Amino acid sequence: MKTVHEFHIPVMGTGFTIDTPLKVARFGIDSVIQIVDDVLIEQMRQVHSERAGEPYREITDDDDDARANRITAYLNLIHLLVQRQMEVVKGLPFETDTDLTRYFEMLPEGPLKGSYRQMLAAEDDRRAALEAALRRQVVPGSIDVNIMTKLDRDTYLGKRKRPPEFSDALSGLRGFARSNLRSAVVFSAGLNPRLFGYLTEFSDFFPDEYGELRKRIILKVSDYRSAFVQGKYLAKRGLWVSEYRVESGLNCGGHTFPTTGQLMGPILEEFCARRSELIETLHTITNEALIAVGRSSLDRPLPMRITAQGGIGTNNEHRLLLDHFELDATGWATPFLLVPEVTNVDDSHREMLLEAVGDDVELSDASPFGIPFWNLRNSASDLLRRARIAIGKPGSPCPKGYLALHNTEFSEVPICTASRKYVVQKLAHLEEEGYTPEQRAMVEEDVLAKTCLCRDLAGGAELNSGLNDEAATAVCTGPNIVNFSKVATLREMVDHIYGRISLLTNPDRPHMFIREIELYVDYVGKEFRRFALGLSARKESYFSEVKENLRSGVEYYMGLIDRLPTPDRALFEDQLEGLRHAVQQIGALAPV
Repeated sequence: MKTVHEFHIPVMGTGFTIDTPLKVARFGIDSVIQIVDDVLIEQMRQVHSERAGEPYREITDDDDDARANRITAYLNLIHLLVQRQMEVVKGLPFETDTDLTRYFEMLPEGPLKGSYRQMLAAEDDRRAALEAALRRQVVPGSIDVNIMTKLDRDTYLGKRKRPPEFSDALSGLRGFARSNLRSAVVFSAGLNPRLFGYLTEFSDFFPDEYGELRKRIILKVSDYRSAFVQGKYLAKRGLWVSEYRVESGLNCGGHTFPTTGQLMGPILEEFCARRSELIETLHTITNEALIAVGRSSLDRPLPMRITAQGGIGTNNEHRLLLDHFELDATGWATPFLLVPEVTNVDDSHREMLLEAVGDDVELSDASPFGIPFWNLRNSASDLLRRARIAIGKPGSPCPKGYLALHNTEFSEVPICTASRKYVVQKLAHLEEEGYTPEQRAMVEEDVLAKTCLCRDLAGGAELNSGLNDEAATAVCTGPNIVNFSKVATLREMVDHIYGRISLLTNPDRPHMFIREIELYVDYVGKEFRRFALGLSARKESYFSEVKENLRSGVEYYMGLIDRLPTPDRALFEDQLEGLRHAVQQIGALAPV
């Protein structure tokens, strides 16, 4: 897969990037669609079919394989429409404001951008030849999909559980595998043996006779060990991981997966140092597996990209990740929520994002997963949740049920912990659980915090597409949003990423590495308060491990200061010294 940009746009929520490829792929920009909400996917297929004049036949719940078929049909439509866009773009003149000119103007510095400038300086026949050569190099961005591995709800007919292949994750994978796309599935949230094993059912995930992959695998990981374990698991089945996306444990949007204080810099350093080892090891294991199942082995390892995402906000940070850690690209999500051309955010919530400061974005207990979740406070979803509590009807009606996964505390069939059915029963049951008043207050707060994410994260798309004028939007922005307060065009945001302009509006914004340490110090403090109340499964050793990893991370960054641009060094060092003291205090708080 040829990639012309140094960044990609990760998945955001269920609706924010549901049709982003239609907006950016023609400029060579990779982006990711969620495929968890097949109801929204089917609605958006109707919307875009009608806009494009394509025939539309509804895939109803009565279809034997409705979820997979809806996903396949939608992805095929997006693929078709992007291919049409590319035909148009390639036929446009190199004139001001055409999409063909925008394609090349937005490129980063490199050989292709150099060829474009050479064409602009040429005349007559020479220019015509160079224009033709450039048109042949125009490629679309990849239309990738995301499957959150933990979102693997079993499905039922009445009270009868359907076969495993009809679970949400496996059906989603089947929908992608059957599509016409030549792109990647991004797996996030860890290893799912049932899901990863199902990959072997589809030949597109194996190398063809030319050693090429029609469908690629991307793993979103928190550290090198996670990458190695999951990569080895897949390699033993003859499956190659084409990219590892390293995401900050806390400095990202939506669901977070905190490490035990391991920081982005040291994690990326290990990837850089051990990249060749990873490739060679997995190549050997993959070949052994391919031969065992009668497939041709690989003469050489397939391409493997290492990228990173989470809290990146400046070109200096982007370049540090690419140059010092030798990454192939970076992921930029949260800032694109302020780009109407790219993401589905309704006007009222985009205005809230523009004005967001400090605690307007909180690391909350809103997710029914029980995983920390970055959430925009006072969104329509948040206000609706509180309004229901105020009138004595807490919890959601649970109209979609994608997060009704494992909890059978009050029922035989799993129910969602954000649902009214669960919340009402759980609150009534608290008196029987022997909590102290302080413990009960914290548990009750946690129970009432849960939000209907699988419905409300689609709110922006529903409002913008006219599907539901009463949608209550939840916004899974990352904390980095407080550093941006201007609506931007796609061209402006790309120029910001590549350092041609700056869109930052917070002059006091800390470096992404500094911010991550701040977030961990705050997070561990909250975890300790839960531990002190006897409401945490953490062991005492957890706090000393986090302290040591953070201390080690601070020392690592001290050695990185000389790699920073000169104007940034003094502030970075001062902030790091302050955090050194804050990390030391973790040990003072913990009884270890």
